[in-house]
Amino acid sequence: MFKFLKGVVGGSGAGVKDLPYNIGDPYPSAWGSWSHFQGTSKDDGSPVSIFSISGTNAQDGHLAAARNGVKRLRTVRHPNILAFLHSTEVENIDATSTKITIYIVTEPVMPLSEKIKELGLEGSQRDEYYAWGLNQIAKAVSFLNNDCKLVHGNVCLSSVVVTQTLDWKLHAFDVLSEFDGNNEAANGPMLQYAWLVGAQYKPVELAKSDWTAVRKSPPWSIDSWGLGCLIYELFSGMRLSKTEELRNTASIPKSLLPDYQRLLSSMPSRRLNSSKLIENSEYFQNKLVDTIHFMEILNLKDSVEKDTFFRKLPNLAEQLPRQIVLKKLLPLLASALEFGSAAAPALTALLKMGSWLSTEEFSVKVLPTIVKLFASNDRAIRVALLQHIDQYGQSFSAQVVDEQVYPHVATGFADTSAFLREMTLKSMLVLAP
Repeated sequence: MFKFLKGVVGGSGAGVKDLPYNIGDPYPSAWGSWSHFQGTSKDDGSPVSIFSISGTNAQDGHLAAARNGVKRLRTVRHPNILAFLHSTEVENIDATSTKITIYIVTEPVMPLSEKIKELGLEGSQRDEYYAWGLNQIAKAVSFLNNDCKLVHGNVCLSSVVVTQTLDWKLHAFDVLSEFDGNNEAANGPMLQYAWLVGAQYKPVELAKSDWTAVRKSPPWSIDSWGLGCLIYELFSGMRLSKTEELRNTASIPKSLLPDYQRLLSSMPSRRLNSSKLIENSEYFQNKLVDTIHFMEILNLKDSVEKDTFFRKLPNLAEQLPRQIVLKKLLPLLASALEFGSAAAPALTALLKMGSWLSTEEFSVKVLPTIVKLFASNDRAIRVALLQHIDQYGQSFSAQVVDEQVYPHVATGFADTSAFLREMTLKSMLVLAP
């Protein structure tokens, strides 16, 4: 497989030159028969993920399922589903055979199993992060089952990937199918590609191919079972190898156990709907989930709620997993300040988080936001900027001070507020050099 791809990337393959992306290193794991590579755009070098699958026969069932997966991923859009960018199908002919390869290009992600190893979280921080991720996957599954009347068919650890901002996304749509429970006359398989699903992940009715029972069950019954499998794999730290292992609940957090058992009910009609899982379980109520959720709906909050939240945020950020604060919360906070939905106290939190970055990262992730804030008409923001200038002032280049910062600061000399005039004067100690 890799030899073939190297050949293709090296230009010996006819057709992949049509792919406007470079294929990089492979990840050690991917869903089903797919391979997952790091990649970059040939246009601007921006990172992407590239998934590929090959077969020698145009009628190959794996390729037919892959085409279904491509079509579904392209048409189903949701914040917690992997974002599709491009796809292409390439035919390679040599002396003895024809090889067909399908490529999907998406936003840059890595397999969840790899990201968990990389983060190395433990204890309550691990639980908080898992709660946030499971919350996102449950929303994606609920959207498919309840809003679209679709069945994913193979929710498990390998069908989840993680973005650069540490969000979890659902993908692997090869088995995805409409739920046709209303079709009494149908007697064929509802999930045409269910044979791709490992036996260990199948609930009883699917393992027996009892399509009458599947059609009589609620649209979420198969994927709720899958969520149970995902929870087991997450907390046990092992891939599920046989269905019986789901009974080993020693690693499942106590607050999640009742819902885990309801997801895996032997009666499909009794399985917990994923939408209820999010509302129901106290496991999902923790500092990290609450903080990110508040930041994501900031525009709906009033000024008192925002003020209270941002005053608590610097201390709260200390207690949350550092990687998630820097990769997820910091960008949310920076854009909230830039677009005016965050109050002045948010600046303290931004600088606190920024202090945990290297000098280079600070210049890229925090400084541009601060420079833009100098143009703000909000007096509270301007005062906060001047009060903290000793924390970031040295990072400005002379050109930035001359062109983007000083013209705005200078208006403070003539301000009606004596305090602002004083702060402006003091800021010159940092800016003048």
